[in-house]
Amino acid sequence: PLSSAPLQDIRNTVGNIPMEWYQDFPHIGYNLDGKKIYKPIRNKDELDMFLEKMENPDYWRTVQDKMTGADIKLTDEQVELVQRLQKGQFGDVNFDPYEPAVDFFTHEVMIHPVTNRPADKRSFIPSLTEKEKVSKLVHAIKMGWIKPRKPKDDTPTYYDLWAHEDPNSILGRHKMHVPAPKMKLPGHEESYNPPPEYLLSEEEKLAWEQQEPAERKLNFVPQQFRCLRAVPAYPRFIHERFERCLDLYLCPRQRKMRVNVDPEDLIPKLPKPRDLQPFPTTQALVYRGHSSLVRCLSISPSGQWLVSGSDDGTVRFWEVCTARCMKTLPAGGVVKSVAWNPNPTICLVAICVEQSVLLVNPCLGDKLLYGATDQLLESYEAPEEERVQPVQWVTATTEEHGKGIRLIVQHSKALKQVTWHGKGDYFASVVSDNSNMQVLIHQTSKRWSQNPFRKSKGLVQCVLFHPIRPYFFVATQRYIRVYNLLKQELTKKLMTNCKWVSSMSIHPGGDNIICGSYDSKLAWFDLDLSTRPYQLLRHHKKALRSVAFHKRYPLFASGSDDGTVIVCHGMVYNDLLQNPLLVPVKVLKGHALTLDLGVLDVLFHPTQPWVFSSGADSTIRLYT
Repeated sequence: PLSSAPLQDIRNTVGNIPMEWYQDFPHIGYNLDGKKIYKPIRNKDELDMFLEKMENPDYWRTVQDKMTGADIKLTDEQVELVQRLQKGQFGDVNFDPYEPAVDFFTHEVMIHPVTNRPADKRSFIPSLTEKEKVSKLVHAIKMGWIKPRKPKDDTPTYYDLWAHEDPNSILGRHKMHVPAPKMKLPGHEESYNPPPEYLLSEEEKLAWEQQEPAERKLNFVPQQFRCLRAVPAYPRFIHERFERCLDLYLCPRQRKMRVNVDPEDLIPKLPKPRDLQPFPTTQALVYRGHSSLVRCLSISPSGQWLVSGSDDGTVRFWEVCTARCMKTLPAGGVVKSVAWNPNPTICLVAICVEQSVLLVNPCLGDKLLYGATDQLLESYEAPEEERVQPVQWVTATTEEHGKGIRLIVQHSKALKQVTWHGKGDYFASVVSDNSNMQVLIHQTSKRWSQNPFRKSKGLVQCVLFHPIRPYFFVATQRYIRVYNLLKQELTKKLMTNCKWVSSMSIHPGGDNIICGSYDSKLAWFDLDLSTRPYQLLRHHKKALRSVAFHKRYPLFASGSDDGTVIVCHGMVYNDLLQNPLLVPVKVLKGHALTLDLGVLDVLFHPTQPWVFSSGADSTIRLYT
């Protein structure tokens, strides 16, 4: 009978889904009308649960319905059903699993069959459905859609790793056997009757006992016995065998593959010096006459005359072939630099003495030549208006004219270098000063001088004109700056990697420069390649004073304070992809060291493979 209160039928219609999906929602599903079924408010904490467990007598039969989230108290029938299932019994009380079985088919064969149906036709003919299936499979195998099973491989999965080894290979199996390292053979100290010096004294024994086992030189104490019969069993025998076995088993042995490098292959392949001839090898002539160190040299374009300047205040002109002093010109001061005009049609020498450049006609050789030079200088006409110049051009007096001096270019400070342009009209001078007036360029035909630089870039050491193009090289202590004289701008700045540049020279081709430095380095620059040295040569022991290129042969030389001149072969190739070949070929000795100075200047003959060197021993030497 139904009670008067209507049964509340909460039916959740979400279906058979995991109820965890509704974990984070306030509702747990939807009823038949599609309204949300809200979860009962659960605000019980652990303490409330515990109290309920203690006080509620029906706590043990209360379960939570996962579909609605409500607590349901189980009825007696339901509890009984749960208990029966827990025991492994059937749910239905009235089911008897042990009732006797009804035997439908007896063991006695009866006359009448259970069914008397005639046998089907399909029971005694081959199956048609199977035939259809088999034909389909055959067609699929023929078409390659089905691959028949591969036969199983019965070969074992393990195999001999080295079975197919090449017997000649370096890592062949028999060659990879690394024998165990041999033990050290016993020495005198292990004898049963060692010499007395091998026995330890009392102090040595004490020291031995106090040492760590790893630090001991011997791992036993030498002992002496009367005879071999008196020697007892060795107590550490098994221990040592065990340690040896551990060593063999735990220390991996490895074969070191030696790299066979021929030491000859590490040295760069340079041609032999005798294949690079001709170059100067022997001292041929010594030019004596100066009484102090010979600072500078220059040679006439024909190669017949040599001029030298010395600290004794004289300039001497020599005949190259005979070493005869043709002329001596008292300069009235220390001669710092001389430069013969490179133009073969002019006979003129520029000489730096204290604060002026003397332009001297030595009157040597062809009379027509030096006569024409005088005529050229005298044909100068002064401009109408006076121009402001950084220097003064003074015509020589009659007395000076008799000595050969034609013009004097007076500077404000002491000079240190003079150099001609290849055409022979312009020359540049360097002044010992730190202002922007260090470098001046002069034109002989117009007797006009100018200062090319607005501001000083450091202490200028030396300057050079490019032999072909309108470039001007200025060497300061650490850098060489290349200026374009036409565009009047800096083209390149070469880093010399030296502390103090002393001298520089340019290859007649114009693409390579060498510079010597006081920290005994010679730097070769390839101007097309980089602003850093292509090669740094450190052949000299002391400071380099001078470097020079030969005009025609692939030779360059450097003179140093160690008293030697080193001649090197420096081949520059026309093929731009091939780097220059630099080979030192000869060390020329001969100059004696004076006041710790050796060779002060080197110079090549214009046509022959000869080199001149001037030294602090007041001589000039020619090597051929």
